[in-house]
Amino acid sequence: MSIRKLMIALAVILFAAAIVPEFLENRAEKTVEEEYTPTVQTVTVTAVGDCTFATDANASQSGSFVSYAQSEDYTYFFQNVAGIFAEDDLTIVNFEGTLSNQGTREDKEFAFRGKPEYVQILTSSSVEAANLANNHSSDYGDVSLTDTMKYLNEAGISNFSGTNTAIQEINGISVGLVGINALNETEAEKLEKAIGTVKSLGAQLVIVSMHWGEEKATEPNAEQIELAHKAVDLGANLVIGTHPHVLQGFEKYNGSYIAYSLGNFCFGGNNNPADKDTAIYRQVFTFVDGVLQDDDNMEIIPATISGHDDYNDYQPAVAEGDRKIQIQNKLLEYSAPFGLLSLNFR
Repeated sequence: MSIRKLMIALAVILFAAAIVPEFLENRAEKTVEEEYTPTVQTVTVTAVGDCTFATDANASQSGSFVSYAQSEDYTYFFQNVAGIFAEDDLTIVNFEGTLSNQGTREDKEFAFRGKPEYVQILTSSSVEAANLANNHSSDYGDVSLTDTMKYLNEAGISNFSGTNTAIQEINGISVGLVGINALNETEAEKLEKAIGTVKSLGAQLVIVSMHWGEEKATEPNAEQIELAHKAVDLGANLVIGTHPHVLQGFEKYNGSYIAYSLGNFCFGGNNNPADKDTAIYRQVFTFVDGVLQDDDNMEIIPATISGHDDYNDYQPAVAEGDRKIQIQNKLLEYSAPFGLLSLNFR
């Protein structure tokens, strides 16, 4: 080999020796970066309180829910909040009453049976799930509960109560929905089994709706607190409370929020409740590579169950001005005993 060819070959070898390690290093860095790019998924959940689409048969029909529903404009009731519900992935209501044309009224002070068509109030307003675990879900006997489930299912609305749980796949995340009527001791004992059921079905996010407490009480009782903590310890990532018909405070326990009572919302059971304050609860759950992150991405939207202070128009609305500040201060006061000295309000 000539000296010239030898020098060229040597130059090529030296050049390769200089660039190959850098090439391999860059390639390795790129491969590592591609391998460790996390998968981020979110689920946005909205929850509201008691929704009763009926008027008690023994109550005055003047100014009643039924009188407003006669127009058959079922978009009317959630007109002011449908936009909020449409922003999320899952809106959950506590459905306190029945949808049926059948059954006999139970012997109780208040009983609620609405027309099956009233399911359109939910479907026209981006509501995707309804808790049926409450003390009015079979006000006209077992057939009225069966009918309610039938009409909700036909409308594509998940419903759940006791061991009748529900699973929804949202943005690639499996969401388990559990409802417990803790006013009934036998039903309250189903909590562990119900949470275990959704977890065994692969639920990555567990939401529990609790019907509990004392009517008109603005503080949760010891049984509520104990059961809420138990739910979280069993795997609940959010606990939503209803039944008192008024607002109660919030707590963050072991990383999960507890809303002890969201009060009434679209409540047909009373044409003029004394306390018309309510709240819309919103939380964004973030998963990184399938693991739920511990964050505080929640907000509370102060609202009223009616657009009028002196009567119920059954049309919940976002609170503004002084009314908004009053509700915020109320919730801060109620939440302070649980160590939450600030809340994120919209």
